[in-house]
Amino acid sequence: MVRRQQLLRPGDIAGNKTKYPLLRYLCCMKRLLILLLPFIIIAGGCDETGKAGKIPVTGTVTIENTLYGSELYYTNGFNFAKAEITSSLATPKPDVTIYFDDTQELFILQTEAGLNGFFLQGEYADETSAKAAFNNLTAHSVSDWEDWANPVRPNQVWLYRSASEHYAKLRIVSVSFTAMDPRDYAECTFEWAYQPDGSKTFPGK
Repeated sequence: MVRRQQLLRPGDIAGNKTKYPLLRYLCCMKRLLILLLPFIIIAGGCDETGKAGKIPVTGTVTIENTLYGSELYYTNGFNFAKAEITSSLATPKPDVTIYFDDTQELFILQTEAGLNGFFLQGEYADETSAKAAFNNLTAHSVSDWEDWANPVRPNQVWLYRSASEHYAKLRIVSVSFTAMDPRDYAECTFEWAYQPDGSKTFPGK
């Protein structure tokens, strides 16, 4: 005698709560995963703080003194609040730009903040010492600021004050120039940390 296998119909699951408990559980879990999938994708796109698109407050950047444009010339610099290279014609303007004095081969950081914004925290014998000083600089009480950072050399640590009185610290990694006509090319690479809340403290490492 051949037994006919009973076929499972969709209605058997929907209409009977106890006949197929495992299948019913799996169906419920599938629906739950489908509902949660968009939230899982969004969470995966966030940074480690859970905030998508958060602007960095630390990093390393290189700025240079190339003049762009034809009738209206401009150069690029670094804006700490936006954490990006910006044009000197942009709003807001860059916080710092690099100027090269070819007569004395001096590298100078300038600002268009409208107030004196630089203070030399220290100059160190080597990269290791400069990194340690930079990392250990967690607060300051500077009141006497210079209108520019001059001269800029590797293994220096500078403090910067913006027009809105927000603060950054900079460690000069390297400077270099190439003799060119009609304008020498110069660049400066620095590590930076910015305090967006306007306080005079920086997170330590």
